[in-house]
Parts: sequence; C-alpha cells; structure tokens
Amino acid sequence: MKHAEFQGSQAEVRLHAATATARVESFTHGPVVAIFPKMNELARYVVDVPDFPSPGILFRDISPLLRSHFADTVRELDALFSDAEWAGFDAVAGIESRGFVLASALAIQRSKGFVPVRKKGKLPPPVVDLAYDLEYGAGVLEMQPGTGRILLIDDVLATGGTLLAAAPLCELAGYQVTGIGVLIDIGLIKDFSWHELQARTVIRYG
Repeated sequence: MKHAEFQGSQAEVRLHAATATARVESFTHGPVVAIFPKMNELARYVVDVPDFPSPGILFRDISPLLRSHFADTVRELDALFSDAEWAGFDAVAGIESRGFVLASALAIQRSKGFVPVRKKGKLPPPVVDLAYDLEYGAGVLEMQPGTGRILLIDDVLATGGTLLAAAPLCELAGYQVTGIGVLIDIGLIKDFSWHELQARTVIRYG
C-alpha cells in the first residue's frame, strides 16, 4: 500500500446567507434557500443548513436540487467541458459520497468509466491512500490503482482540502488528472486550481 500525508487548509467555514445581493425564501424541503439573481438558476434549489455538521458551519445541501432537477444538474456539469475535452477523458472519478452520484451520471452520459475515490476502509486491496485535513476534521482517501486520463468531480468546493488530496491521490494510483469539475463553489477560495487545472463550477457563491 502506498501512503502519503497531506496538510490542507485549516480555515473555518463561516458563511452568512444574507448578503447585499441575495434574498431568502421559504422552501418546502428545508429551512431557507438563498436566491442570487445572477447565479445559475439551479442555485435556488440548494438549501442552506446552519450549524451542520458542526457549529459555525453553513452546509449547502444539494439533495433538494438532485431530487427535483437531477438531469439538469448533470447537463450543466457536462457543459463545463467541451466535446473535445470529453474525448480526452478515459474515466470520471467521483469523491465520496455525493461526488459518486454526479460522477457516475456523467460517466454514463459520456460512455466513460467510473472511478470511486473512497474513505478509508471502503475498498478492497490493493489500494493507495492519502491522509488530509478538512475544514472540520481530518480523513483518509483511498483509490485502487489504475491508468488513464481522469476527470475529477466533487459536489462542493470549500477550503479545497478534499480536492487537493484527491488530485494527487489519483496520480499516486497511476492516473493522470486532466480536468476538475465541481457543482458548487462556496466562494472561500478565489480561482482554485491544482497544477494549473482550474476547478470549473456550475454554481458559485461569493
């Protein structure tokens, strides 16, 4: 088993739904939804859950979005990359767990392979792993070895710790990361990139 240590950002995620450009509406599937007029229309279905999974964290819940507009969401993620770029991907890698949902749907739509990036202890050997720090804890990601060009997909970009661990893990496992896509960028990091690959996003806050 290969093993690597990664120290990511320790910044706390402390966000506020009320801004000068936002209005807040009631929503039947959750507490509130922040509507940003110039943001992707899908943002209206993302629910803000305060103090989850720990105090001070504002969680962006995409479950209502996937429940009501899953096909639209997948199409928007697909459109982040041109047909020529899609032709260059051999597989789509999804980061546990909501990244699995998005990446597997994209893989089916584009007839690509799907590669899971999982939490420690979820994959049978052989695996490679990488330890990293999150904004509200720490973790270890694992992958099985393979080859090919990978499009790496996750649901939310916060402090960047998960993506900054998953991308080098893909390379440790034998893959080449040639694209990064994220459904939501909550706006803590400006123009996030890894090895000059900028994370392309559908919904961007901040």
